[in-house]
Amino acid sequence: MVLIAALSVTDALGFEPPLERHCACCWLAVTHVWRMASEQNPQPHKRRVRYNGKNPRRCEDKYKELSPGRYTDTVAHVLAGGKTPAGQHVPIMLDEIMQVLSVLPGERAVDCTLGYGGHAAELLKAVQPSGCLLAVDQDPIELPKTQTRLRSAGFPVESLQCERTNFVALRGLLGKIGWHDGADAILADLGVSSMQIDNPARGFSFKHKGPLDMRMNPNKGISASVLIEQLNELEFAALMRENAVEPNAARLATALAGQTFETTGALACAIQQALPNSFDEDRIKLSQRRVFQALRIAVNDEFNVLDGWLRGLPDCLSAGGRVAVLTFHSGEDRRVKKAFQAGLVDGRYSAISDSVIRASFSEQRDNPRSSSAKLRWAVRAPSALPL
Repeated sequence: MVLIAALSVTDALGFEPPLERHCACCWLAVTHVWRMASEQNPQPHKRRVRYNGKNPRRCEDKYKELSPGRYTDTVAHVLAGGKTPAGQHVPIMLDEIMQVLSVLPGERAVDCTLGYGGHAAELLKAVQPSGCLLAVDQDPIELPKTQTRLRSAGFPVESLQCERTNFVALRGLLGKIGWHDGADAILADLGVSSMQIDNPARGFSFKHKGPLDMRMNPNKGISASVLIEQLNELEFAALMRENAVEPNAARLATALAGQTFETTGALACAIQQALPNSFDEDRIKLSQRRVFQALRIAVNDEFNVLDGWLRGLPDCLSAGGRVAVLTFHSGEDRRVKKAFQAGLVDGRYSAISDSVIRASFSEQRDNPRSSSAKLRWAVRAPSALPL
């Protein structure tokens, strides 16, 4: 009887002995059966992943949040700490942008820089029912992933159209898809997506060693490595001043221009060696970030792309259409400000933002990447002509 009771108990417990000893005899019987079952049905031992050294070195091993489906708790923990999970992008100033654009059901909206799709998801909701979102991005790696995420949300297929191209070609693209009257709302988030920064293979950051590339579209243009090889000292110094206001531009140009750097780590190390020995770690990292920023802007021709887009922007908006632009660099914000002011003077815009809109203190605390963001908006004049 004791053995039968023991078997039933171990059955219910999944071959684990009870925590409480109701009687010594029963306890011995249960423990004996549990040990016998363990010997007959041994569980395979799961070894932890082994790394070279004490800690993982590969980005995909170090950051569990790159597999959010498997590590939901880790993703939640990272977000709670005010950081962005690796491989993801938290949309910045989402509420402010949606308020500025005031998208209505049935309207046509454009996200010029789709990225991870945080802003696009809200725009897609806002145009329902019968509206449409045109999502544009030049990144052949991230665009298919984001398109899949947005499609899985269950919205009508016809309400989302994705196009892989640079947003400077927006005017021609709208005519191509039949939006001859323009779009009712346009958003351009000019920040680099966190997925691109966090992926070592893209070469945007010296946080992890990777090829020195920095191209938004890896299939087009030249890499940052090739660009550095092609620049002389004067050109390199001018690029550092124009794109990053780097105070050590001349010193860095002497050390870096015309040199070959295959990896982000090699460039970061060369920058550190070129700076004065009196520089502390914070000043070194600040110069490193500025150099990487300046090179990224040059590699992707970001300022010229923005200028071209701003020139054609009024023709991309319907009468009364709204546009919101999110910038992260003083050079970008200056261009947007001047273009909007000029459009207001010549009558192409009926209203523009008086000053920049910044992320709230709470958002800056929860998402530090929003601290440098500046939002400006404009409204197309009612006399807008069709494309």
